[in-house]
Amino acid sequence: MADLDLAKTQVALVTNYGTMLVSFRPDKAPKTVHNFVKLAKDGFYDGTKFHRVVEGFMIQGGCPKTKNANPMDDGSGGPGYQLQDEFSDLTHRRGVLSMANLGRPNTGGSQFFVMHANRPDLDRRYAVFGKLVEGLDTLDRIAKVPVQAQPLNRREISRPSVDVQLLRAVLLPTLK
Repeated sequence: MADLDLAKTQVALVTNYGTMLVSFRPDKAPKTVHNFVKLAKDGFYDGTKFHRVVEGFMIQGGCPKTKNANPMDDGSGGPGYQLQDEFSDLTHRRGVLSMANLGRPNTGGSQFFVMHANRPDLDRRYAVFGKLVEGLDTLDRIAKVPVQAQPLNRREISRPSVDVQLLRAVLLPTLK
């Protein structure tokens, strides 16, 4: 990956609702960008699902446990390590890609979310590391899927009632 220009590299998130094309900000979150691109390159995200969808807020994916048949563990998986937070002056605006965490510092890994609306209250609490350059229509389609209560938190109505699959995360590399 040392030969990739991460500022020009893009990843196509191919879903069963369409494709979202992501560009990155390695100048603001270098380790987070490197991690996401490496996971995409290695096929880590292929076959996962978006397990949290809140219209007017965000869609969340990147959990490897969404590949199994047990919905009780959706959202609890990661790559087996955690990243140090890379907060910056980038803001949580519609179409932004940000690293999810466990609500505690330095607990991100593979789960990410795409903002469906502006949410400045998330700034400097989650690491923004990219944005959609294409596919806002896909984001809107996903945000409108029917949802139900999460299995482990019945008060949170964000679990898609239909599968929202991340079929492939396709690396569109640009070499240095």
